[in-house]
Amino acid sequence: MTAPARTRTSADLIRAEEPVLAHNYHPLPVVVARAEGTWVEDVEGRRYLDMLAGYSALNFGHRHPALIEAAHQQLDRLTLTSRAFHHDRLAEFAQRLAALTGLDMVLPMNTGAEAVESGIKVARKWAYEVKGVPADRATIVVAAENFHGRTTTIISFSTDETARAGFGPFTPGFRIVPYNDLAALEAAVDETTAAVLIEPIQGEAGVVIPDDGYLAGARELTRRRGCLFIADEIQSGLGRTGRTLAVEHEGVVPDMLLLGKALGGGIVPVSAVVARRDVLAVLGPGSHGSTFGGNPLAAAVGTAVVSLLETGEFQARAATLGGVLRDGLTGLVGRGVVAFRARGLWAGVDVDPAVGTGREIGERLLAEGVLVKDTHGSTIRLAPPLTITEEELGTALGALGRVLEG
Repeated sequence: MTAPARTRTSADLIRAEEPVLAHNYHPLPVVVARAEGTWVEDVEGRRYLDMLAGYSALNFGHRHPALIEAAHQQLDRLTLTSRAFHHDRLAEFAQRLAALTGLDMVLPMNTGAEAVESGIKVARKWAYEVKGVPADRATIVVAAENFHGRTTTIISFSTDETARAGFGPFTPGFRIVPYNDLAALEAAVDETTAAVLIEPIQGEAGVVIPDDGYLAGARELTRRRGCLFIADEIQSGLGRTGRTLAVEHEGVVPDMLLLGKALGGGIVPVSAVVARRDVLAVLGPGSHGSTFGGNPLAAAVGTAVVSLLETGEFQARAATLGGVLRDGLTGLVGRGVVAFRARGLWAGVDVDPAVGTGREIGERLLAEGVLVKDTHGSTIRLAPPLTITEEELGTALGALGRVLEG
């Protein structure tokens, strides 16, 4: 008889990655094999509460039944045509996404970085064809400490040297100003400015929330100075902050919206540029494209995501449970937490460096059965699926309290 194959352990699988995978990530030492809802399970069967949700890609939890069903149904019919042909799922996806966001037209892409790159191209073309900026002189104003992706153009306006080092020369045409500083923003905008590109909340920087009035002020400035306001809501959008979009907290409607992550329901990569009709109208056949952008499977899943958000249920859950999260973190201030910033079910938690680095806190929480991700220094991010229960949120906060107390 043939001996049964030995099940590979987490340690085996982590070692197997070392010689064959590029080392551009430093994951926590957990190997996930199964998941459902807010919980994941490793290859040994240990369960963990997911408090990261794929950086908001899993806003609706792992394997949400409605999203899995939409994917299964589409897999049995049609998965890809390329945009050389029309398909029967694309119009509904675009119509409902535009209606959900209060804008007019959709440019479907795949990843968040693709959406940002596409938004940059559209803004520049708009500047030349509509605003009348001289050829090749368009500028885009961005904020320091931003995170919009890691392509060569995007890191050209990053202030994170880890993302930039060794990747020059960099793409010109960007002006970097301090985040949350309207005076600096005003000073940077001139007749060459195509757009102001801002994260309504800076996620990678540690869930940095601007002062009240900053987003509304930026919106008013761009309207007055004749340039576009682009909101990168790839992490902050689609229910995370207690509203469909984070800009809604200040009643702002951008000229262009960048979406991704949660738009694919944790199943397929789906992103989109959503904008005013006159803005996206600058694109003509051949000026931009993507073989997989707006493919039938992506459109089916994306439509199901929009359907979940149309009810308002998940936005309301994020708002209500965000209050529970805020209360729990408030109770930890002075007990290992120095400060925190939170909006909806999203928080950046600054841990006392004497207690540990963000990475060390993540490793200790892993041992407690809770998954989080560190960011700069001693800051960790909490962004659970919007399907989390109050009891599960209490479990995570309790584990954090125990870890901080040592």
